[in-house]
Amino acid sequence: MSTPTFPPLMQGVAVSGGEAPFDRARAMAAMGCDGGTVVHNVQADRLRAALVFAPEVVLAEAMAMLPLCGVGFQNALGALAPPEVAVHLTWEGGIRVNGALCGQLQVAADTSDPALVPDWLVVGLDLVLLQTTEDPGETPDRTALYEEGCADVPAEQLLESWARHVMTWINRWESDGNGPLHAEWMGLVPGVGEAVTRAGISGTFLGVDERFGMLIRDDATTHLVPLTDVLEDEA
Repeated sequence: MSTPTFPPLMQGVAVSGGEAPFDRARAMAAMGCDGGTVVHNVQADRLRAALVFAPEVVLAEAMAMLPLCGVGFQNALGALAPPEVAVHLTWEGGIRVNGALCGQLQVAADTSDPALVPDWLVVGLDLVLLQTTEDPGETPDRTALYEEGCADVPAEQLLESWARHVMTWINRWESDGNGPLHAEWMGLVPGVGEAVTRAGISGTFLGVDERFGMLIRDDATTHLVPLTDVLEDEA
């Protein structure tokens, strides 16, 4: 496997074996590593990576990096995969390819207080390339990238493309705010108008507010579940 190359302001750190890039990135971020560090572990059946951010805005605003990384992934795969391959992004970070769950984005920060500026924020990517179960038919709602017409997409190239598209979207977000990202992401989020349960609230998924919080309408009112609800436990 070749060594991935990343755009300026990003630097790669490879890990191997069973080590999770998301865990390593959180540890490195807590020790003060530079924003733009991309920790990655590319194996035959799985692509895992994590990107460290050094936010300059409060956590409620910095959480935009989760949908931003999702849109970056969709753009990256869209540039490499056959045109008939459809990618959707669930509100909580799931990656669906042709309707089935194929991967997951996750996010962590050194604080869960939406009004504080985090010292660091990490977004992780975990993508299944090949199913390793003996009977994939037992999990029809789950798939693998190479089973969806993407066998010719090299994992390292996809990782590099993801990083480039994320950087492009960061630049756009810094100049134009949440508006363009919001519009792009909402076009990829399934389930709007359908029943949902989140944070103990059940109702109809109406969409998201300007900070990507989930809007749920029940019989009486509209509830807001902030995107910080999906944060992993603090390291």
